[in-house]
Amino acid sequence: PFMIHGDVVKGVMSFKEMENMMYKIEGEDLYLIGTSEHSMVGRYIGQMLDKDQLPQALTSYSPCFRKEVGAHGIEERGVYRIHQFEKQEMVVICEPEDSPMWFNKLWNNTVEFFRSLDIPVRTLECCSGDLADLKVKSLDVEAWSPRQQKYFEVGSCSNLGDAQARRLQIRVRDKENGNYFAHTLNNTVVAPPRMLIAFLENHYRPDGTVIIPEVLQPYMGGQKLLTKK
Repeated sequence: PFMIHGDVVKGVMSFKEMENMMYKIEGEDLYLIGTSEHSMVGRYIGQMLDKDQLPQALTSYSPCFRKEVGAHGIEERGVYRIHQFEKQEMVVICEPEDSPMWFNKLWNNTVEFFRSLDIPVRTLECCSGDLADLKVKSLDVEAWSPRQQKYFEVGSCSNLGDAQARRLQIRVRDKENGNYFAHTLNNTVVAPPRMLIAFLENHYRPDGTVIIPEVLQPYMGGQKLLTKK
């Protein structure tokens, strides 16, 4: 769903993030989603999961709506930072001991995706001062910008530990050792507006044509270049 109730919003993000990001529907206890992660994790609110139901691995491609409150430089104008965009998101709900493994697996999906398109990327682990309130660990995936001669963020991966699960009461049933909270993780596979920037900048040629990466050529009828008509 593109709208979620306030109890879900308060369970999946910090209150500062909520204030700066979310659009509230006037007169209703509803918010437009800032990412489909909110909907996917929120569907488990108040649930008790059996151990054999884990992991729950979900993905969603959806519109996202963000206020983007705060100061942003001239380099972030245009399609880089907009109020409505689409994004492919991944979410995992898992056993606590498995969350580090899933964290590495998730961000590698994004890195491999961009590298398959011949776009140079790097990863940058966020320091504790940059972590939102609920995050245990977070890593940004950054693509190279030939125009700016620097890397810029194209995705992020976060391990929330049991913070979201505690707020949303997502628990795992364990008859032997007692019930406990699950761990949740999320990862941006691709946000097309930022991917488009990275794609065009890295494949644009001086003659105005754009190289089509080999992996995409079968979907383009064997075409190797985008040309002006």
